[in-house]
Amino acid sequence: MIRSVPKWVWTAGQVAIAATLLALLWQAADGPEAARSLASAEWTWLATAVALLTVQTVLSALRWQVTARQLGISFGPAHAIREYYLAQVVNQSLPGGMVGDAARAYRGREQAGFLASGQAVVIERLVGQIAMFLTLAIAFAATYAVPGGLDWPQWLSIPVMISVLAGLTVPLVLWTAVNVKGAVGRLASRIWSPLDRALANRRVLPVQVGLSIGTTFCNLAAFAACAKGVGVELPLPAVAALVPLILFTMLIPISVSGWGLREGAAAALFPLAGASASGGLASSVAFGLSFIVAVLPGLVFLQLKPRAEKVNMQHPYKSR
Repeated sequence: MIRSVPKWVWTAGQVAIAATLLALLWQAADGPEAARSLASAEWTWLATAVALLTVQTVLSALRWQVTARQLGISFGPAHAIREYYLAQVVNQSLPGGMVGDAARAYRGREQAGFLASGQAVVIERLVGQIAMFLTLAIAFAATYAVPGGLDWPQWLSIPVMISVLAGLTVPLVLWTAVNVKGAVGRLASRIWSPLDRALANRRVLPVQVGLSIGTTFCNLAAFAACAKGVGVELPLPAVAALVPLILFTMLIPISVSGWGLREGAAAALFPLAGASASGGLASSVAFGLSFIVAVLPGLVFLQLKPRAEKVNMQHPYKSR
């Protein structure tokens, strides 16, 4: 029998990958120039990025609160913000970037069961990624088709085009599978039902859309502010089309909070917007550091004993 790999080995491997990628980028993307840009960064722009990422955290927490309520779990905004900050502190501290979210779901299991709690966390994160994905899809179509847009190289445009088309077809495939008889239909229904309840309700859909637009704007604007702070002026099309691609690399769980992957993507993609690879490296490092500063309030919550809150426990699929 093959013994499972100890957790510390995976953790050490992810840290090593992040460090190796950053070391390679230091050589390939003119690390000394990036360091000079960071050393002379305008702190007002970096402070703006921290403020935007703070607002993003609050809006994400409120989106989680709305999502959980649709699944039968009710808690106040203070609880949502505290738990979200705690999750982000863990996500920024450990490899993978999802451990904090798993812990958030686990801590909320007593309210309506681990299934509903886990669904609320997963759907909330999914909604945020959907908003970012749609921003990318619209910006890619506009900059690819409209004259004067970004000069997309074939090695990048084809994978992005395929990914966009595949992503747009997923909801249609899932909705179609719901009507299929047998095990496939039952599995699809179990996936579709909480999504439909949390997102498609006429009362909650405008709220979900508004909060997701807000979080997406804050993330993109924060990255643009970091770029501006290190001396890189990103045009709006580049912010909308390239920054989502850069941020999506943070979802790949092979490093610590996307470090190394995000910087590599920025160094590779910034030249498409007329900037240098070193500018991309400096901008991404500034964004990563700004994010760490923005989640520092979570350390305060670690020291505070949470106040007892009245929890409204309902069956996650009980009709309202």
